[in-house]
Amino acid sequence: MIRILLADDQRLVRAGIRGILDDEDDLHVVAEAADGQAALAACRELQPDVVLMDIRMPVMDGLEAARRITADEELAAVKVVMLTTFDLDEYVYGALRAGATGFLVKDTEPAELLHAVRVAVRGDALISPSITRRLIAEFASRPDNPREPDQRLDALTSREREVMQLIAAGCTNDEIAARLVVSPLTAKTHVSRIMAKLGARDRSQVVVMAYEYRMVSPGWLTN
Repeated sequence: MIRILLADDQRLVRAGIRGILDDEDDLHVVAEAADGQAALAACRELQPDVVLMDIRMPVMDGLEAARRITADEELAAVKVVMLTTFDLDEYVYGALRAGATGFLVKDTEPAELLHAVRVAVRGDALISPSITRRLIAEFASRPDNPREPDQRLDALTSREREVMQLIAAGCTNDEIAARLVVSPLTAKTHVSRIMAKLGARDRSQVVVMAYEYRMVSPGWLTN
């Protein structure tokens, strides 16, 4: 059973999402929170598997709550998926930097929401495709200001660089496997090696590095 904490300041939104989640045999909402501070406290008390976290909340916003959750060693097993009405790029990037495992807009289809929760538990990162396209385009439109070369990237093989690009595009291990025509276990091994070589604590950190070093560009995934 996947245990979920639902954090959103709107009661009707929480009720709607809870209805979708609790309809599934393998999902259960263990608690709700109306602000980030309450969400953080509930995480420490209940140790849920996944937190569905709204970004704009009173007292403490979702980004700060996510940062504190991911920085707490005692909450290392808790995955955070951000939910928002606003798919603005600064929120996406802020959520990834905060250590969020996924990022979804609230008008996401129920099936996509359920999929995001399940892949988050497996350690995969998931970002809505529309958000991924905007994030790539936003970085591509920035004036050239390349970061200093990172020797850790030099340690990656050409296949690992390709896998890193797919991670940045929001692909799960299964989707990477299908794209590269390899087994899911091979895809998972590639991801683990990339994280080890980069010293990344999670997939979200890999995504951030891929964008910062411009390893993805508009239209890349359709090539």
